[in-house]
Amino acid sequence: MGNLVTAKELASYLKLTEATIYKLASQGKIPGFKIGDSWRFEMDEILMMLQRKKLNKRKMEKQSGSILSLRPASNQNLED
Repeated sequence: MGNLVTAKELASYLKLTEATIYKLASQGKIPGFKIGDSWRFEMDEILMMLQRKKLNKRKMEKQSGSILSLRPASNQNLED
């Protein structure tokens, strides 16, 4: 296992509240696991998840841009 952090440490790093970290973890939106009643997070997994989300966002923005460029110029102004 890599660098394990607590919910408090992760919240500080991501500039979120601890409550948000607990909520995201319990919903399965961020990778983590429980030891007893305490959540733990592997920082490497969190960083990889953030990198994937960033890459997916860029990919979607790039695809959206290419779709817009295929539209006739007269339609582009209607959606801006």
